[in-house]
Amino acid sequence: MLFNETLYVLDTSTLSQLFLSYYPDNFPSLWSNFNQLLNDSRIVSTREVLLELGEGHRAEKAHKWAMDHEYLFSEPTPEEARFVARILQQPRFQNILMGRKQKVRRRSADPFLIAHASRIRGTVVTEEAQRPENAGIYGICTHFEIPCFNLKQLMDKEGWVF
Repeated sequence: MLFNETLYVLDTSTLSQLFLSYYPDNFPSLWSNFNQLLNDSRIVSTREVLLELGEGHRAEKAHKWAMDHEYLFSEPTPEEARFVARILQQPRFQNILMGRKQKVRRRSADPFLIAHASRIRGTVVTEEAQRPENAGIYGICTHFEIPCFNLKQLMDKEGWVF
């Protein structure tokens, strides 16, 4: 399966990081580049990420931005739902629905994010630790051979220098 590494599927952590660390007034060229990716339809996400942003008390700016760009956050397709089921059939990935204290999380955008990237042949962008052996986003992407990297790697790939 060929992937389009220039189509980015953004995780909650990446959107939160953007708005917590890169203030538009202080990083105008970053935001100009980011907006160009938006205009070129190269940034997307999922409804579950939008919902997670709405629950995060540290992500108010990201959530407001997301609500203004709600069209970027697609609902899962039947194909994506089947892919989520494939992820959850793997015993090592079943904990993706668990929180840090081994409680079931209200929401978990992760499997939907990965399923969306698989369907559109995009690259997942997340700030989660990049350990292929873990059961998080990066480990699942590695298992299913879906490209995955972080915001800095996106900036490097796009040639952004500030």
